[in-house]
Amino acid sequence: MSLLIKNGEIVTSGDRFVADVYCEGETITRIGRGLEAPKDATVIDARGKYVFPGFIDPHVHIHLPFMGTYAKDTYTTASQAALVGGTTTLIEMVCPSRKDPVLKSYELWLGKAEGKSACDFTFHMGVSRYDDVVEAELNEIVKSGISSFKIFLAYKDFFGVTDQELSNVLRLAKRLGVIVTAHCENADLVFELQKRLLGEGKTGPKWHYWSRPPLVEAEGVHHLGTFAQMHGTHVYVVHTSCEESLHAALRARERGVNIWVETLIQYLTLDMRDAERPAFQGSKFVMSPPLRDVRNQEVFWNALRQGMVSTVATDHAPFDFKGQKDMGKADFTRIPNGIPSLEDRVTVLWTHGVDQGRLNLHQFVDCGSTQAAKLFGLFPRKGTIAVGSDADLVVWDAKYRGKITARKQHMNVDYNPFEGWAITGRPHAVTVRGEVAAKDGKFIGTIGRGKLIKRDPTHF
Repeated sequence: MSLLIKNGEIVTSGDRFVADVYCEGETITRIGRGLEAPKDATVIDARGKYVFPGFIDPHVHIHLPFMGTYAKDTYTTASQAALVGGTTTLIEMVCPSRKDPVLKSYELWLGKAEGKSACDFTFHMGVSRYDDVVEAELNEIVKSGISSFKIFLAYKDFFGVTDQELSNVLRLAKRLGVIVTAHCENADLVFELQKRLLGEGKTGPKWHYWSRPPLVEAEGVHHLGTFAQMHGTHVYVVHTSCEESLHAALRARERGVNIWVETLIQYLTLDMRDAERPAFQGSKFVMSPPLRDVRNQEVFWNALRQGMVSTVATDHAPFDFKGQKDMGKADFTRIPNGIPSLEDRVTVLWTHGVDQGRLNLHQFVDCGSTQAAKLFGLFPRKGTIAVGSDADLVVWDAKYRGKITARKQHMNVDYNPFEGWAITGRPHAVTVRGEVAAKDGKFIGTIGRGKLIKRDPTHF
């Protein structure tokens, strides 16, 4: 199997030039002008188009038991959605509850993906409690090729860890060379605010924001930074939503903490007014941390430009409006948290970032692909275009004009948070390890071809 992409303008996080890319088997073997290929090779003429490395979403939920229900996607639907949107590698959160066995949970999540995904994948291993058995099983999981953990400083008594457990996880991660990703909110403050609001009869979706205001998130970031500093552990703050939390992370960085920041495409483009929509429509936009005041959007666009925020992810968590979100009609704390955005992350980032002059091409690639690859042990196999790298490539048509609609999406959910939004570019062709998997908004790949990418925890 060989593939030749001709005449495109190659853009990575640091380079930009016109050349051909030739791929043999699953890897890039030549880059240059005027390359030739065998007669049986797949040839894509990328003249007038950009060629980007495959994009990486470092924060998704596909199999997710949560709040009495399950996220709607499977790897079959989610991987198709990812590829049509230009994402070739997913990092899913394995999220066992406190009562679930750790190793069996990892095997369950892996079983949901193997043989069912069209794109490549790996995992952050969730740690929701800590004891000797958990420690031994985490050692085994890291040896199998997983080089990142996930902890929650929220969802007390379900996903959330105690301070002693937090300390133990960070200590183990430091010893193993593992980076720890963290959901940062103060669980006790959230619980108290929820009780107060419900006691005052404030039950609608808009009150979700007020149960988790910016200071509650910022306190969680500060808390993580303090513990990470004690252990010297590398940490990564997921779904950072507001200026207060960003500043808490940057202050920790100034103290010498090895801390990186992720934001989401939702926080760059949606805001708290969406969760205030009437007729319970606001429930479609309930997520944690909540959508924030619109003023935070430019804060994060600027932080991306300056390199203060490393990655743009989705925290993709698809729950149907009818039958799932409406579980919380009488109580906002029962609305399943999450927004489906896996399919549209890259096109919305292009439209509202590059096309509106907020990001240049290199920054677009860096925050959408390269930084995730570097932070999570995938680089240079993923996240760049180089000889020896996986042939994960996105031929980008900047001249395309269209609209987002749930009617045409591949995500298995009954709404789209960006419904009716115009997009000003999209992938023309997407390849995974040399196979063309999507073309002009249609999936043409192979279900089950995606594979677990094992990662080395010693890349820091």
